Amino acid sequence: MSRYFRELSVLGALIVILLGLAVFAPAFFQPQPLLSLVTREAPTLVVACGMALVIITRQIDISVGSQFSVCSVCAGLLAARGWPLALVLPSSIITGALLGAINGALVAGLGLPSIVVTLATMVTLRQGLNLLRQGEFVNLPDNVQWFGQSQSAGQWTLVIVALLFLGALGWSMRHLAVGRWVYAVGTDAEASRLAGLRPQLITYGVFVFLGALTGLAAIMNLVQSPQIQPAVGAGLELKVIAAVVVGGVAISGGRGNLWGGFVGLLLLTCISPALTHLHIEAYWEKAIQGAIILLAVVADGIRQRRVNR
Repeated sequence: MSRYFRELSVLGALIVILLGLAVFAPAFFQPQPLLSLVTREAPTLVVACGMALVIITRQIDISVGSQFSVCSVCAGLLAARGWPLALVLPSSIITGALLGAINGALVAGLGLPSIVVTLATMVTLRQGLNLLRQGEFVNLPDNVQWFGQSQSAGQWTLVIVALLFLGALGWSMRHLAVGRWVYAVGTDAEASRLAGLRPQLITYGVFVFLGALTGLAAIMNLVQSPQIQPAVGAGLELKVIAAVVVGGVAISGGRGNLWGGFVGLLLLTCISPALTHLHIEAYWEKAIQGAIILLAVVADGIRQRRVNR
């Protein structure tokens, strides 16, 4: 039970919020608005899964928002030129993987601090995209939205895909050797090297994987709108990092799971509509999210100190 104390605590907080909404704002649970809310967060969940792996290896990537923007615009331009989604999807994933590979090569290959590398690539990608697009939106063909299905069918498709992916990756991290390798590198890279693993290659791999998932998430977001704006990924990095850290993934690496990150994302997602339904000023959202993140980091620091004693 103590092993999953953080995850259970976050789940308890989420249940309290949902119960409060059930009592004071039952309109929150209307099916269509609730489905729309969950659908909007489906791409974020996919990126959060990749971010969890990066943080478990004791790294971080704050450039995913910029990568998301680049993948979205590139995919949108291809779709606008008549490319079918069957080709746009792998193109976006490959674009994201290449961007992740750049970060991975600099961090794993040259041994540079991931926070510095990804800060630099975040700014470079963001400003480069702004320079090229000058804020111009990309208009998408009608058959792109919701995969050419009805809105309801498209929404359910996105939600199911995100949940299936979460389940498959969560199972893989627990039962496959590659999952144990990720945890081993995050726990002690040198010990994992002595055990026969290749920490640099594993670190490189998780950055590439995160980039590929960012490209997939860009497509999942693209089909929800008739237009793509260059700033579409602004703030995504903070949201996914907050979700996985709040959900129990240790910022010091080596600990955490994807299900905790999922619950953390649900908790943070519920804050904004909860404030709206309870008629509380929206500016409290960031303050509450910040307080939750701070509590999570403090709790992780206290746990780490106890382990080191």
